[in-house]
Amino acid sequence: MQYIESSDHMTIQENVSLKAYNTFGIEASARYFVETSSTKDLQQLIKTPLYQQQELFILGGGSNVLLTQNFEGLVVKMSIPGIEVVEENENEVVVRAGAGENWHEFVLHCIARGYGGIENLSLIPGTVGAAPMQNIGAYGVEIKDVFESLEAVDLQTAELKVFKHEDCKFGYRESVFKNVLKGKYIITQVSFRLSKQANINTSYGAIEETLKEMRSQSNYKARTAIEEVSEAVIQIRQSKLPDPKEIGNAGSFFKNPVLSAEKFQVLKTDYPQVPGYPLEDGSVKVPAGWLIEQCGWKGKKVGNTGVHSKQALVLVNHGNAQGNEVRKLAMQIKDSVWQKFEVEIMPEVNII
Repeated sequence: MQYIESSDHMTIQENVSLKAYNTFGIEASARYFVETSSTKDLQQLIKTPLYQQQELFILGGGSNVLLTQNFEGLVVKMSIPGIEVVEENENEVVVRAGAGENWHEFVLHCIARGYGGIENLSLIPGTVGAAPMQNIGAYGVEIKDVFESLEAVDLQTAELKVFKHEDCKFGYRESVFKNVLKGKYIITQVSFRLSKQANINTSYGAIEETLKEMRSQSNYKARTAIEEVSEAVIQIRQSKLPDPKEIGNAGSFFKNPVLSAEKFQVLKTDYPQVPGYPLEDGSVKVPAGWLIEQCGWKGKKVGNTGVHSKQALVLVNHGNAQGNEVRKLAMQIKDSVWQKFEVEIMPEVNII
């Protein structure tokens, strides 16, 4: 590893291992690597000759990426910190956070201050900056429900632009930053409008059941409603999803497919047990994990990789897996689901 260009706050390094920067624990390297900790750093970087000559890869928490090869361009690790209240009244608060803040730590920070709205999104891996990009969601809540605005830097001009809710075109695990504006901006700050009044959502998944179990235990400690929901979500996620520190993974590898009402009825006729969640537009969301499990993949080991034994949506690195091994397994799973159900499942993870 060698240093090729630096300023007071920023050093561009050469030939850097990315193993520690992706939760799959895949060994791959970056030709050039730089960590930015302020918007000013980023704007300065964009004006450098090296930046302008290289292909770019923006890295947040590395929890939603599968590296299948060395990256021959410039990897920019987003590490902008900071959490502050920018607007407040007796009912609501707007909290702004740096893109490099750990998402779960940010959720806990807000819960500790009585700011509700993101407690159902506890323990989702990744950074604040990545959250609106793919409109992260869990247990009936999505980022779009609490999103206020974000700041992003134009990757060509280095100018700072503010994006409001309508500008982001949020969809299921989608935003304008994954489509029309992909590769054109880097998110630097995100603001969320949260509530000071507990307005909890416990209707999705096993939250209600988990809350009952928690309250029935002899060592139960009274806590606020949003603290309770957060704790329930954490318990559910920990029971289903492996810790990347213990076994390499990127959480849910596939998105849940959304089917037309007609297509779902055909599927339901052939497979009466198939679960489905109706959406506002009349379409139906089907759990990809259920489809994968029916194809016999749950708990299956293939070489150095495999499918987690408790959650069929999660692909894992059993040790020394290469990115292409994981990708090959993902494609085999995708093909088998199509052959059995004629339903296409798409990766949620970014494959590089």
